[in-house]
Amino acid sequence: MILSANSISFWYGNRSILKDISLHVKRQEIVMILGPNGSGKTTLLRCLNGINRPQKGTVFLGDSNIRHMSGREIAKNVGYVPQSCEQVRLTAFDAILLGRRPYIGWRLSDKDIKKVDAIIHTLGLETLALRYLDEMSGGELQKVTIARALVQEPKLLLLDEPISSLDVKNQIDIMETLRHIVLGHGISAVMSLHDLTMALRYGDRFVFMKEGEVRHILRRAEVSPSVIAEIYDIAVTIDHVQGYPVIIPAW
Repeated sequence: MILSANSISFWYGNRSILKDISLHVKRQEIVMILGPNGSGKTTLLRCLNGINRPQKGTVFLGDSNIRHMSGREIAKNVGYVPQSCEQVRLTAFDAILLGRRPYIGWRLSDKDIKKVDAIIHTLGLETLALRYLDEMSGGELQKVTIARALVQEPKLLLLDEPISSLDVKNQIDIMETLRHIVLGHGISAVMSLHDLTMALRYGDRFVFMKEGEVRHILRRAEVSPSVIAEIYDIAVTIDHVQGYPVIIPAW
Protein backbone atom coordinates (compact mmCIF):
# COMPACT_ATOMS: atom_id res chain seq x y z
CA MET A 1 0.00 0.00 0.00
CA ILE A 2 1.14 3.54 -0.77
CA LEU A 3 -1.13 4.97 1.95
CA SER A 4 -3.07 3.50 4.86
CA ALA A 5 -5.35 5.58 7.07
CA ASN A 6 -6.64 3.57 9.99
CA SER A 7 -9.67 4.68 12.06
CA ILE A 8 -8.75 8.36 12.03
CA SER A 9 -10.90 10.95 13.77
CA PHE A 10 -10.44 14.70 13.87
CA TRP A 11 -12.26 17.52 15.58
CA TYR A 12 -12.00 21.26 16.16
CA GLY A 13 -12.91 22.03 19.77
CA ASN A 14 -16.14 20.16 20.39
CA ARG A 15 -17.03 19.91 16.68
CA SER A 16 -16.37 16.52 15.12
CA ILE A 17 -15.09 16.76 11.52
CA LEU A 18 -13.93 13.21 10.73
CA LYS A 19 -15.34 10.10 12.38
CA ASP A 20 -13.39 6.82 12.40
CA ILE A 21 -12.22 6.90 8.77
CA SER A 22 -10.17 4.11 7.22
CA LEU A 23 -8.80 4.38 3.70
CA HIS A 24 -6.15 2.49 1.74
CA VAL A 25 -4.54 3.56 -1.52
CA LYS A 26 -2.66 1.23 -3.84
CA ARG A 27 0.10 2.00 -6.31
CA GLN A 28 -0.99 3.47 -9.67
CA GLU A 29 -4.49 4.21 -8.40
CA ILE A 30 -6.64 7.34 -8.51
CA VAL A 31 -9.01 7.55 -5.56
CA MET A 32 -11.75 10.16 -5.68
CA ILE A 33 -13.08 11.72 -2.46
CA LEU A 34 -16.69 12.70 -3.10
CA GLY A 35 -19.39 14.30 -1.00
CA PRO A 36 -21.33 17.52 -0.40
CA ASN A 37 -19.82 20.70 1.00
CA GLY A 38 -18.93 20.31 4.67
CA SER A 39 -18.57 16.53 4.55
CA GLY A 40 -14.89 16.65 5.61
CA LYS A 41 -13.08 16.11 2.29
CA THR A 42 -10.51 18.90 2.71
CA THR A 43 -9.84 18.00 6.34
CA LEU A 44 -9.29 14.38 5.34
CA LEU A 45 -6.72 15.36 2.71
CA ARG A 46 -4.93 17.58 5.23
CA CYS A 47 -4.81 14.70 7.72
CA LEU A 48 -3.34 12.39 5.09
CA ASN A 49 -0.26 14.59 4.63
CA GLY A 50 0.26 15.66 8.24
CA ILE A 51 -0.97 19.26 8.00
CA ASN A 52 -3.71 18.28 10.44
CA ARG A 53 -2.93 15.64 13.06
CA PRO A 54 -5.81 13.28 13.82
CA GLN A 55 -6.69 13.04 17.49
CA LYS A 56 -7.32 9.32 16.96
CA GLY A 57 -6.02 6.76 14.49
CA THR A 58 -2.89 6.48 12.35
CA VAL A 59 -1.76 7.37 8.84
CA PHE A 60 1.03 5.36 7.21
CA LEU A 61 2.98 6.22 4.07
CA GLY A 62 4.27 2.83 3.07
CA ASP A 63 5.66 1.40 6.30
CA SER A 64 6.23 4.79 7.97
CA ASN A 65 3.87 6.42 10.45
CA ILE A 66 3.44 9.98 9.21
CA ARG A 67 3.45 11.23 12.81
CA HIS A 68 7.10 10.19 13.08
CA MET A 69 8.22 11.69 9.76
CA SER A 70 9.84 15.10 9.31
CA GLY A 71 8.31 17.73 7.05
CA ARG A 72 11.09 17.15 4.52
CA GLU A 73 10.45 13.39 4.50
CA ILE A 74 6.73 13.92 3.97
CA ALA A 75 7.40 16.40 1.14
CA LYS A 76 9.58 13.87 -0.65
CA ASN A 77 6.71 11.38 -0.62
CA VAL A 78 3.56 13.50 -0.85
CA GLY A 79 2.68 16.35 -3.19
CA TYR A 80 -0.25 18.48 -2.00
CA VAL A 81 -2.37 20.78 -4.16
CA PRO A 82 -4.76 22.92 -2.05
CA GLN A 83 -7.94 24.52 -3.33
CA SER A 84 -6.28 27.91 -3.68
CA CYS A 85 -2.76 29.31 -3.79
CA GLU A 86 -1.65 32.76 -2.69
CA GLN A 87 -0.87 35.09 -5.60
CA VAL A 88 2.52 36.50 -4.61
CA ARG A 89 5.18 38.40 -6.59
CA LEU A 90 6.98 35.29 -7.80
CA THR A 91 7.42 33.89 -11.31
CA ALA A 92 5.83 30.59 -12.21
CA PHE A 93 9.29 29.06 -12.76
CA ASP A 94 10.46 30.09 -9.28
CA ALA A 95 7.18 28.93 -7.70
CA ILE A 96 7.53 25.50 -9.32
CA LEU A 97 11.20 25.37 -8.31
CA LEU A 98 10.08 25.66 -4.66
CA GLY A 99 8.75 22.13 -5.08
CA ARG A 100 12.37 20.95 -5.24
CA ARG A 101 13.08 22.38 -1.79
CA PRO A 102 13.10 18.96 -0.03
CA TYR A 103 16.01 17.92 -2.28
CA ILE A 104 18.05 21.14 -2.40
CA GLY A 105 21.18 21.36 -0.25
CA TRP A 106 23.47 24.38 -0.24
CA ARG A 107 22.91 25.15 -3.90
CA LEU A 108 20.65 24.36 -6.84
CA SER A 109 21.76 21.58 -9.12
CA ASP A 110 21.31 21.19 -12.87
CA LYS A 111 19.04 18.26 -12.05
CA ASP A 112 16.64 20.55 -10.16
CA ILE A 113 16.47 22.99 -13.08
CA LYS A 114 15.91 20.17 -15.57
CA LYS A 115 13.12 18.71 -13.43
CA VAL A 116 11.33 22.06 -13.42
CA ASP A 117 11.79 22.48 -17.19
CA ALA A 118 10.41 18.98 -17.77
CA ILE A 119 7.26 19.58 -15.71
CA ILE A 120 6.67 22.95 -17.40
CA HIS A 121 6.85 21.20 -20.76
CA THR A 122 4.62 18.31 -19.63
CA LEU A 123 1.87 20.68 -18.48
CA GLY A 124 2.32 23.09 -21.40
CA LEU A 125 3.24 26.03 -19.17
CA GLU A 126 6.03 27.49 -21.34
CA THR A 127 4.16 30.77 -21.91
CA LEU A 128 3.58 31.15 -18.15
CA ALA A 129 7.08 30.30 -16.94
CA LEU A 130 8.32 33.88 -16.55
CA ARG A 131 5.01 35.46 -15.64
CA TYR A 132 4.28 36.48 -12.04
CA LEU A 133 1.72 34.61 -10.00
CA ASP A 134 -0.13 37.81 -9.09
CA GLU A 135 -0.75 38.44 -12.80
CA MET A 136 -2.37 35.06 -13.46
CA SER A 137 -5.95 33.89 -13.63
CA GLY A 138 -7.21 31.39 -11.11
CA GLY A 139 -6.94 28.57 -13.64
CA GLU A 140 -3.37 29.46 -14.62
CA LEU A 141 -2.36 29.65 -10.98
CA GLN A 142 -3.89 26.24 -10.31
CA LYS A 143 -1.84 24.66 -13.08
CA VAL A 144 1.34 26.15 -11.61
CA THR A 145 0.40 24.75 -8.19
CA ILE A 146 -0.08 21.30 -9.68
CA ALA A 147 3.30 21.60 -11.42
CA ARG A 148 4.97 22.50 -8.11
CA ALA A 149 3.53 19.35 -6.51
CA LEU A 150 4.62 17.14 -9.41
CA VAL A 151 8.21 18.43 -9.40
CA GLN A 152 8.57 17.03 -5.86
CA GLU A 153 8.57 13.57 -7.48
CA PRO A 154 6.08 12.29 -4.92
CA LYS A 155 4.84 8.75 -4.51
CA LEU A 156 1.42 10.16 -3.66
CA LEU A 157 -0.47 13.21 -4.91
CA LEU A 158 -3.21 14.78 -2.77
CA LEU A 159 -5.35 17.25 -4.71
CA ASP A 160 -8.20 19.33 -3.30
CA GLU A 161 -10.55 20.33 -6.13
CA PRO A 162 -7.67 20.60 -8.65
CA ILE A 163 -9.85 21.57 -11.63
CA SER A 164 -12.42 23.84 -9.97
CA SER A 165 -10.95 27.03 -11.51
CA LEU A 166 -10.40 25.63 -15.02
CA ASP A 167 -12.49 25.72 -18.19
CA VAL A 168 -13.63 22.39 -19.60
CA LYS A 169 -10.68 21.99 -22.02
CA ASN A 170 -8.12 22.65 -19.29
CA GLN A 171 -10.03 20.39 -16.91
CA ILE A 172 -9.64 17.51 -19.35
CA ASP A 173 -6.00 18.42 -20.11
CA ILE A 174 -5.11 18.36 -16.41
CA MET A 175 -7.01 15.15 -15.68
CA GLU A 176 -5.47 13.40 -18.70
CA THR A 177 -2.02 14.56 -17.59
CA LEU A 178 -2.56 13.39 -14.02
CA ARG A 179 -3.79 10.02 -15.27
CA HIS A 180 -0.74 9.68 -17.53
CA ILE A 181 1.63 10.55 -14.67
CA VAL A 182 -0.04 8.13 -12.26
CA LEU A 183 0.20 5.26 -14.73
CA GLY A 184 3.55 6.19 -16.26
CA HIS A 185 5.45 7.00 -13.07
CA GLY A 186 3.98 4.40 -10.75
CA ILE A 187 2.53 6.88 -8.25
CA SER A 188 -0.97 7.29 -6.79
CA ALA A 189 -3.41 10.16 -6.43
CA VAL A 190 -6.19 11.02 -4.00
CA MET A 191 -8.34 13.96 -5.00
CA SER A 192 -11.59 15.61 -4.07
CA LEU A 193 -13.94 16.65 -6.87
CA HIS A 194 -17.44 18.08 -7.08
CA ASP A 195 -17.90 17.09 -10.74
CA LEU A 196 -19.21 13.54 -10.45
CA THR A 197 -19.06 12.86 -14.18
CA MET A 198 -15.40 13.89 -14.33
CA ALA A 199 -14.68 11.85 -11.20
CA LEU A 200 -16.26 8.70 -12.67
CA ARG A 201 -14.35 9.18 -15.91
CA TYR A 202 -10.90 9.32 -14.32
CA GLY A 203 -11.17 7.59 -10.94
CA ASP A 204 -10.48 3.97 -10.04
CA ARG A 205 -12.20 3.93 -6.66
CA PHE A 206 -14.65 6.34 -5.08
CA VAL A 207 -14.89 7.30 -1.41
CA PHE A 208 -18.31 8.79 -0.67
CA MET A 209 -18.39 10.98 2.44
CA LYS A 210 -21.21 12.60 4.33
CA GLU A 211 -21.21 14.38 7.71
CA GLY A 212 -17.61 13.42 8.40
CA GLU A 213 -18.12 9.72 7.75
CA VAL A 214 -17.18 7.41 4.90
CA ARG A 215 -20.47 5.91 3.75
CA HIS A 216 -19.21 3.91 0.76
CA ILE A 217 -15.95 2.93 -0.98
CA LEU A 218 -16.85 1.66 -4.45
CA ARG A 219 -15.51 0.74 -7.86
CA ARG A 220 -16.91 2.56 -10.89
CA ALA A 221 -19.36 -0.21 -11.77
CA GLU A 222 -20.71 -0.17 -8.21
CA VAL A 223 -21.66 3.53 -8.19
CA SER A 224 -25.43 3.69 -8.50
CA PRO A 225 -28.12 6.39 -8.56
CA SER A 226 -29.24 5.27 -5.10
CA VAL A 227 -25.74 5.87 -3.66
CA ILE A 228 -25.59 9.36 -5.16
CA ALA A 229 -29.10 10.14 -3.92
CA GLU A 230 -28.11 9.03 -0.41
CA ILE A 231 -24.98 11.20 -0.35
CA TYR A 232 -26.19 14.32 -2.17
CA ASP A 233 -29.94 14.24 -1.43
CA ILE A 234 -30.80 14.50 -5.12
CA ALA A 235 -32.25 11.99 -7.57
CA VAL A 236 -30.09 11.21 -10.60
CA THR A 237 -29.78 8.80 -13.47
CA ILE A 238 -26.50 7.43 -14.79
CA ASP A 239 -26.25 7.22 -18.57
CA HIS A 240 -23.25 6.19 -20.68
CA VAL A 241 -21.83 8.21 -23.57
CA GLN A 242 -18.99 6.74 -25.62
CA GLY A 243 -18.38 4.27 -22.84
CA TYR A 244 -18.16 6.84 -20.03
CA PRO A 245 -20.75 7.25 -17.24
CA VAL A 246 -22.56 10.59 -17.16
CA ILE A 247 -24.51 11.82 -14.12
CA ILE A 248 -27.82 13.43 -15.02
CA PRO A 249 -29.81 15.13 -12.21
CA ALA A 250 -33.53 14.53 -12.26
CA TRP A 251 -35.70 17.49 -13.23
